[in-house]
Order: sequence, then structure tokens, then C-alpha cells
Amino acid sequence: QVQLVESGGGLVQAGGSLRLSCAASGRTYSRYAMAWFRQAPGKEREFVAAIRWNSNTYYADSVKGRFTVSRDNAKNTVYLQMNSLKPEDTAVYYCADRQDVSYYSPSYDYTDKNEYTYWGQGTQVTVSS
Repeated sequence: QVQLVESGGGLVQAGGSLRLSCAASGRTYSRYAMAWFRQAPGKEREFVAAIRWNSNTYYADSVKGRFTVSRDNAKNTVYLQMNSLKPEDTAVYYCADRQDVSYYSPSYDYTDKNEYTYWGQGTQVTVSS
């Protein structure tokens, strides 16, 4: 059982930055993918970014160029650096984890929330205009 704990959310003005962290524990597989999703009130949970065991990264078009996903293997932690934040980025942000045995490209739809096995509790990000 993998436990995921997010932190780093908060209130920031438009144009500002935040860095989210997701610490993982209990993982028994070495090849994995971790992703960030977000959910605004009344909306579906949507894909934000993902990073695979081979360090390949993927982004939603809406955050490309503003957000960066990275990881620290020694700390079993994945980060989401969010710059140039906009009010429309306001949401609860969740990290998710799954085993990933494919090599060059994911054998699954990494933007699909149903492809992930484990989830964190979420952290609120609010961007004021």
C-alpha cells in the first residue's frame, strides 16, 4: 500500500508561485509514474502533469511553460513548481501513483485519473486576482 502526502498549497496572488510536494511511502515497485491532478468546485478532476520512473515528463496544455514536475528519488518526493499562477489554477491538487512497467512510452493513458492506483488527500491552491 502506497501512502501519498501532499503539502505546499496556499493562497497566492495572480502571477505568483507555489511549490507543491508529494511524499510517497510504502512503494514496493521501482518503476512507477506519479501525476498531479486538480479539481475545481463543480468540475471534473483533470490532469496537470506526470513524471515517470525514467524521468519523462508530461503536461496539460493549460500549464505547459508555467508548471514543472520533478522528483527527488532520495526523498521519495515529487514536486510541482507552479509559476505565473492564474485564478483559473485555483483547485484542490492531488498527487497520484501507479506502477509503470512500460519502457519508452506509457502503455496507458497518463491523463486518465482512473489509471492511477493510489491518491493523496489533496492540498488547496487558491489564486486571487
